[in-house]
Amino acid sequence: MFFKKHKKEAGAGATPQDGHVPAAASTATVPAEPARPIDRSAARPVVDPKSLGFRTTAELEPVSGLIGQDRALKAIQFGADIKESDFNIFVLGPASSGKSTAVKSYLQKKLAESPTPPDWVYVNNFRDANKPKALSLPKGRGHLLERGMIAAIDELRTSLPSMFEGEEYQSRRRAIDEEVRGGHEKAFEALNEKAQSQNIGIMRTPMGFAMAPMHEGKIVKPEIYNQLPEPVRREIEGKIGTLQKELEEILARMPKADKERGARLRELNEEFAAIAVREALDDLKSEYGDLAHVVAYLDAAEADLIRNVGLFLMASGEENELVRQPVDTARDARFRRYMVNLVVSNGGEGAPLIEELNPIYGNLIGRIEHIAQMGALLTDFLLIKPGALHRANGGYLLLDARKLLLSPFAWEALKRSLKSACIKIEMPAESMGLITTQSLEPEPIPLSVKIVLLGDRELYYMLSAYDPDFDRLFKVQADFDDTIARSSDNDMAYARLISSIVTEHRLKPVDAGGVARLIEEGSRLADDNQRMTIQIGRIADILREANFWAGEAGRGEITRNDIARAVHERIQRADRLRDRSQETIDRGIVLIDTSGTKVGQINGLSVLSLGEFAFGRPSRITARVRMGSGRVTDIEREVKLGGPLHSKGVMILWGFLAGRFAHDVPLALAASLVFEQSYGGVDGDSASAAELFTLLSALSEIGIKQSFAVTGSVNQHGEVQAIGGVNEKIEGYFDVCSAKGLTGEQGVLIPATNVQHLVLREDVVEAISEGKFAIYPVRTIDEGIEILTGVKAGERDSGGNFPEGTVNRRVEDRLIAFANRAKMFARSRGDDRNNDKLTS
Repeated sequence: MFFKKHKKEAGAGATPQDGHVPAAASTATVPAEPARPIDRSAARPVVDPKSLGFRTTAELEPVSGLIGQDRALKAIQFGADIKESDFNIFVLGPASSGKSTAVKSYLQKKLAESPTPPDWVYVNNFRDANKPKALSLPKGRGHLLERGMIAAIDELRTSLPSMFEGEEYQSRRRAIDEEVRGGHEKAFEALNEKAQSQNIGIMRTPMGFAMAPMHEGKIVKPEIYNQLPEPVRREIEGKIGTLQKELEEILARMPKADKERGARLRELNEEFAAIAVREALDDLKSEYGDLAHVVAYLDAAEADLIRNVGLFLMASGEENELVRQPVDTARDARFRRYMVNLVVSNGGEGAPLIEELNPIYGNLIGRIEHIAQMGALLTDFLLIKPGALHRANGGYLLLDARKLLLSPFAWEALKRSLKSACIKIEMPAESMGLITTQSLEPEPIPLSVKIVLLGDRELYYMLSAYDPDFDRLFKVQADFDDTIARSSDNDMAYARLISSIVTEHRLKPVDAGGVARLIEEGSRLADDNQRMTIQIGRIADILREANFWAGEAGRGEITRNDIARAVHERIQRADRLRDRSQETIDRGIVLIDTSGTKVGQINGLSVLSLGEFAFGRPSRITARVRMGSGRVTDIEREVKLGGPLHSKGVMILWGFLAGRFAHDVPLALAASLVFEQSYGGVDGDSASAAELFTLLSALSEIGIKQSFAVTGSVNQHGEVQAIGGVNEKIEGYFDVCSAKGLTGEQGVLIPATNVQHLVLREDVVEAISEGKFAIYPVRTIDEGIEILTGVKAGERDSGGNFPEGTVNRRVEDRLIAFANRAKMFARSRGDDRNNDKLTS
C-alpha cells in the first residue's frame, strides 16, 4: 500500500544545557494575557434548513447543467463553435467533477445544428487490389450502395447462367466451333484425297499422324515395302515427305485457329455478359449518377464483371454447383471483390458524438484484420474495420487522456491524423517491419473532427511542458473548478443539483435538513467553510448511500441523520489504519503527552492520506541547543528522510533567529531538530512553526504546555502561514486527547488564516462548545509562544532591548552567552597555540 505523507510535525523535549546558568533564570516570568479561542460557529458553520425555503427536494426543479462552472462551459462553447482544426479541447479538472457529463450535455445541443457528415465505404481497386479505394457518399446512401451491389450480384447469378444456356448463345457458339472445325476438316480431307491419289495413306495413331504406301486401298506391309526396288522406295518416300510438310503446315495452323476460336468465344461471352451486367448495374448507375466517383467505380466493376463472367457459370460435370453455392452472396468468396465495405454510416440527423472508452490504437485509427487460409494469413478490403475517428468524423470525439497516453502508439497516431487531416490505417507492427504477412494500403479518408480530451490538471501541464505538439493541437483549455463560493443563491443552486442527482438515480427525496447537512459536508470536502465542492460523483455517492440507510430505517425521505450516517459509515470502512495509529498512542508505544510542560518538546500535527481518506496524527518534535557555529541541524534531512519543503522550513528558522537575535553578535548556536519515532519520509513546511516554538523553548528554557498541539508554517519575519489538512490535524489530536481524557486545557494552535477552512466533526464542535477543547488562531510566533508557555513574548523598547523575563529576552541572553563563550574559547585556543610556538 502506498502512503502519501502530506505534512509531518511532532514535539520533543530538551533539558537545560550542561554547566550553563541562563542569564535571566532568576528573573520572574511575566504572565501573559490569555488568547481568545474560536467559538462553535467558527469551528463548523451550519446551514439553517429553514433558510432554504423548501421542505424536500421534490419541490425543486432539477438543475439542467453544472453550477459554478461558467468559465469551463464558456471554453467548451468556444471550442465547439470555432471551426479551425487545431482548436481542439482539453477538459481538465478533478475526477467525479461532472466534466464528461457537462461536455456531452452541451455538445448534444450542438449536434442537431451541425450538418450530417457523409457515409464512407471502402471498395475494391480493380487495378491494384492491395490499395482499396475510399468513396464518400451523402448520408444514408452508403448502405444503399452496399445493398445495391449485393442485389446486382444476386441478379447476375441467375441471369448469366440462363443467358449462356439460351438458344441464341448456343447457336452462335456452335457456329464458331463449326467454322473453325470445318476449316480443319476441309484441309485434312484435301490432304487425304491428295495422298490417296498418290497411293499414300494417312493414319491417326496415339503418337499423332503417320503415313504409309498403299496398294489397292490397303497399307503395304513393311516386309513387302522393303522388297521393292530402291528407285520405287525413293519415289514413295519423296511423296510422303511432301505430304508430311503439308500436314505440318495444317497442324501448325490449328493452334492459331484455336486461339482465334478462343478470342471469338471471349468476344461472344463478353457481348452476352455485357448485356446482363449492364442491365444489372443500370439502376445503380442511375441512382448514383450525381456522384461521378461512384459511377467510375461502377464502371470499373462492370468491366471486371464482364471479364470474369466465368465466375457465374457452372463448370462441366458440376451440374449441382448452383445448388451447393452459398445462399448469402456477401459470404461467397468468389464475389467478395464486388462487395462494398460500409465503414461509416450516418443515417441520423446532425453530427456524431462518439466517446471511445478504450482508445487503443486499433479502436482509434481502425485496423486491418486477417483470416487464416491454408496456413497463411490473408486479407482484403472487406476486412478493414473502422475506428473511433471514422465514426466521429464530421463531429466530436471524447477521449480519456490518461487511457490514450497509456495505449501504445495511440497518442502519436492521433496527433498524426490531426496534423495531416486524414485517417490513414496502417498497423504499427507492419510499419516497423515486424510482420511480413500480406496487408493492404487503404486510401486515406479526409478527417474533420473536434477532439475533446478529458484529464486532470497534472496531466495537462505535463503534456504542455513536454510535448511540443500538444499546445499546437489543443488550444482550448476548459478548466473545471473543484468548488464554488457559499452564498444563499449557491446554496439553492446546490439544492437543485441534489434534486437532479435524486432524479437521475431515482432516489428518495431529501428533506431540507438533509440538504443542509449535505451542504455542510460539501464544505468539508472542499476544506473551506466559505466554499462547497462540486464533485458530482462524490455527492452522488453520499446520496445513494444515504438513500440506502433511509430505506433500512423505513423512511420515505432522506434526512440529516441519513446523510450523517452515510458519511460516518464511509469513514469507518476506510479508517482501520487510523485506529491502529490511535492504538499505538493509547498503549504508550508512540509517546505523546497531553498534559504538563516540557522544555524543547512540542506536539506537532501531520496528515496521512490513504486514497480518498485522510486522517491526522500527532507527532513529537524535540530540539536540543548548545554553543556552536550557527547551524541548525535537521536530523530528518541528514538521514535523507526529509523532503525539500521540510528542509526549506528548517532553513527559514535559521533566518528568523538570525534576523531577530543576531544583529550585533554572531549566532554561535548549534541546534538539532527531529521528529521522534518517525520512520518514514517527512515533507512539507507545516511543521516549521512547531519546530520554531520548540527551538525557542530550548533556548529560553521555558517549558511548553504539552496540552497543546501546533500546526502552521512560518516565514523569516515570524508570521504564521496557512497549511493544508487543518480539519484532519485538529481531529487527530482531539482523538488522542479524548482517549486520554479531556481536561479543558487541551487545544490546537492553527494559523489565523486557516480559520476559514474549519469544518470540524460534530463531536469536536460539541467539545469546543462545552469548553473541553480549544482552537487558538495565531498570526505570529510571538502570539503562539505566549499561549504555549504562558509567558510574554516581549517586544524591543526604544533602546533595542527586550523586557526582562520575556521569552525573547531569555532567548537573546542565551544566544549572547553562547557568543561570549565561543569568543573566550577561540581566544584560549589562540593563547595555547602561541605558547606552543614559544616552547618550540
